[in-house]
Amino acid sequence: MFYSNKLAVLLNRWPGKERFGMYRFLPVFFVLGAVLEFSMIKWQVGEVNFYSIYKKKQAQKIILAEMNNAADESV
Repeated sequence: MFYSNKLAVLLNRWPGKERFGMYRFLPVFFVLGAVLEFSMIKWQVGEVNFYSIYKKKQAQKIILAEMNNAADESV
């Protein structure tokens, strides 16, 4: 198992140990999640980003559902 004295010192110096216990790191992970979400929406690779792909997939699902409903009603 990986163990680092510098990491242990850093984690022990992190505030809120007595009051929050292991949950004192929760704000860090919340911010990391927000940064990840922001990057998925704003950063583009070529002409594509995560949000445009998501919108395209949602539109395809809606159209497919409407086509299936129309086919069921005509039968």
